[in-house]
Amino acid sequence: MQYRQLGDSGIEVSAICLGSWLTYGVGVDDGAGRACVDAAFDAGINFIDTANIYGVGAAEEFLGDALKDRPRDSYVLATKLFFPMTETDKGLSAPQVAKQIDASLTRLKTDYVDLYQCHRYDPDTPLEETMEALSEVVRSGKARAIGFSEWAPDQIEAALALAPPSVKFVSSQPQYSLLYRRAEAKVIPISMANGIGQIVWSPLAMGVLSGKYAPGAEVPAGSRAAGDDAHFMGRYLAGPVLEAVQKLKPLAEAAGCTTAQLAIAWVLAQPGIASAIVGASRPGQLKETAAAADLAIDPALLAEAAAILEGVRIS
Repeated sequence: MQYRQLGDSGIEVSAICLGSWLTYGVGVDDGAGRACVDAAFDAGINFIDTANIYGVGAAEEFLGDALKDRPRDSYVLATKLFFPMTETDKGLSAPQVAKQIDASLTRLKTDYVDLYQCHRYDPDTPLEETMEALSEVVRSGKARAIGFSEWAPDQIEAALALAPPSVKFVSSQPQYSLLYRRAEAKVIPISMANGIGQIVWSPLAMGVLSGKYAPGAEVPAGSRAAGDDAHFMGRYLAGPVLEAVQKLKPLAEAAGCTTAQLAIAWVLAQPGIASAIVGASRPGQLKETAAAADLAIDPALLAEAAAILEGVRIS
């Protein structure tokens, strides 16, 4: 497993991060979830990402139980806030930041998180208020560093302009894959210029880049596209997209890996990427995706993969 610096934070994270959206505490039973966490550690993954909204606290509670007997310095733990936990508990106001970090720490059974992230930007709260509240979380020792997810370039730059005296962001969590590359235009360049590392989500484009969805065929039973999450996938299941993804298989064979591993290896080879978040409902899935971090694939093959998908990119 590769380990990389998270921006200029001094925090070292595994190139593969175990995510918990739609899985632990909700869609996956605790026994299978614990097996996945164990498999992650066995594969060298030291980075775990969650959020208070995942299962409305259930994912954090699961991870608190699953991690409580492991040495706290053996893993890097990240969580987030913003989305409504109740009708009134939402956003990034100072009272909410103070309330939600304490609630997350209680569920996670820890005194601190390594990374506390703004799940989205809050247009209803002055940015100065949010940044000062987040800075207090760091100064109090409840988080080692702060980050954001899916902020617009001007919002990122405005936050950077407040540091100092505010604590500076060290991480960005954008959607990023061979099929979704919007962050390349501005977010990643701004981040690289300011010591902010990327922790990318959906590196397999909701699983489509695994190649398991054949064009014109019924979606596999038990897959994300066959369940309640199908509405998230939309454009990724379009015929031309699925046809192009199938053309990646010969490249993966030439590289001696699976199509999913090829897609993750491409993400990890891009500038500014610290870690790629992967989900897993079975330990075997983690073993495959974690191995992608150690692949040495010819850059020409990775460039060819990007060229194949250029005409069908979602963004």
